[in-house]
Amino acid sequence: MSTHIKKPTRVKSAGNKVKIIDEFIGRVNTGNNNISIARMQSPAGWIEPPQKPEFDEYTFVIKGYVEVLSEGKRYKIEADQVYVAKKGVKVQYSTPGPDGAEYVAICTPAFSPDTVHRED
Repeated sequence: MSTHIKKPTRVKSAGNKVKIIDEFIGRVNTGNNNISIARMQSPAGWIEPPQKPEFDEYTFVIKGYVEVLSEGKRYKIEADQVYVAKKGVKVQYSTPGPDGAEYVAICTPAFSPDTVHRED
């Protein structure tokens, strides 16, 4: 059955600053455990704890840039670029740029606080 999703659900973020997360598809907004799609609006200087998730995450940057630290390498993911984080690989996201970033995160299976495995 086809579905028209009219609005997202805002979910709580992790990190040193408040980031806006609007989930369109996923466990919270649609009850979908297979995939989650969320728009992120992240402020300048935001950083979240490292994580080792049980899902693949595709980060599509719309505006600004997202910095990714994974396996000892640092990546600058700019607008119209995508970073693919594979499940089971330690990764850390941040938005150090002066304007923060807007991006879309797609997770398969869907994001869950129980399966992200963030460090303290």
